[in-house]
Amino acid sequence: MKRRLFALTTTAAALTLALAGGAAFAQTKWDLPAAYPATNFHSENLVQFAADVDKASAGKLKITVHANGALFKAPEIKRAVQGGQAQAGEILLANFQNEWPLFGVDGLPFLADSYDQSMRLYKAQKPFLEKKLAEQGMALLYSVPWPTQGIFSKKPLDAGADLKGMKWRAYSPSTARIAELVGAQPVTVQAAELSQAMATGVIESYMSSGSTGMDTKTYESLKYFYDTQAWLPKNAVIVNKAAFDALDAPTKQAVLKAAADAEVRGLAASKKTNADSLEKLKANGMNILPPSPQLKADMKKVGDVMLKEWLEKAGPEGKALIDAYNKS
Repeated sequence: MKRRLFALTTTAAALTLALAGGAAFAQTKWDLPAAYPATNFHSENLVQFAADVDKASAGKLKITVHANGALFKAPEIKRAVQGGQAQAGEILLANFQNEWPLFGVDGLPFLADSYDQSMRLYKAQKPFLEKKLAEQGMALLYSVPWPTQGIFSKKPLDAGADLKGMKWRAYSPSTARIAELVGAQPVTVQAAELSQAMATGVIESYMSSGSTGMDTKTYESLKYFYDTQAWLPKNAVIVNKAAFDALDAPTKQAVLKAAADAEVRGLAASKKTNADSLEKLKANGMNILPPSPQLKADMKKVGDVMLKEWLEKAGPEGKALIDAYNKS
């Protein structure tokens, strides 16, 4: 009887270990590379997204966020997700305009220069974006706009001509083209290297948000910010389709629900960051100024030229997108 009891106990223990092993094996781990510092609101939103997925999936899917270009640099993230080296990733859509013009529509100056207009543009762009990503073996989880973009400068700017010859940070095709049109010298500098580039004089001006200005302590090197509200570029969180399809149905739903929540939360965080960062820049000695009528007019001309050029490259798809935006 004792032998039989021992055998049953041993069998039960073995079964418990097998089940525990099965549960551990069933856990899926994803890497999610991102380009911006851990303290940036986009990165904080990603961490909350990962936590929401973990909780909703009861620990079945663990997502590790790798901020500040630690796993892949900004230009490499899309390819890493597409090739399965990372299961998901956060990209700045405008970085990939040379690959497909519609990725960069939100980087066109003065096309959508407020949060409301930015969301209208996103709704017009989204069907095109989802189709393109699907063709490339990926899917869109969510997208969040950066705060409105202004011009950081080492010296005062009264007109577009004042930018002539200045060393200008280019991080996307659009920002490089702006430099060309105003006669500045474009210098390619990614977010992670921006602080050093300013400190060493590699760049003297750039267009970005107040959020980036705070992340990089721009106020230590450049003293002027012109609040042109030129555009609101979007970050997009993308996922490898095969990795997503491998999840069970409840886990897929957990990811999609967490993504929808992250999009709403991210928009609110962007608006708050926009207001807070400009106040903080001012407190740190930055001159926060509206653009002069001449500077605004000069930059609007740049925007008109870039929209015309973009439509020529984007073809019927681009025209359909802009038409949808204008009718919305």
